[in-house]
Amino acid sequence: MASLGAFGTRLLLACLVMALVSQIYVEASDASESKSLGLQTNGIHRRLLKTIDCKAACTGRCKAASLKNRCLRACGTCCARCNCVPPGTYGNKQLCPCYANLKTHDNKPKCP
Repeated sequence: MASLGAFGTRLLLACLVMALVSQIYVEASDASESKSLGLQTNGIHRRLLKTIDCKAACTGRCKAASLKNRCLRACGTCCARCNCVPPGTYGNKQLCPCYANLKTHDNKPKCP
């Protein structure tokens, strides 16, 4: 340190303080972002919305479908994206707007 001189020592100290302040700022902004999204509880990151069992929900939704495999595949994709499957085997899409609004490349409804 003696070879750095007074200016070098001050510069090194200023850099260390700036690094510490930026680390505190990053941690504080991450914590506030997590709280605003509802992701942090007791120091453990987790989602407040529970994920549904897509396989079971889609099995119920597709049980009356004539093309079960196609229905299950489409329903599984929609469920994974929306975390929601409307009740029943047909209709009721108003209860799950995300599921109802997904479209194919041909602008047709994606979800059964």
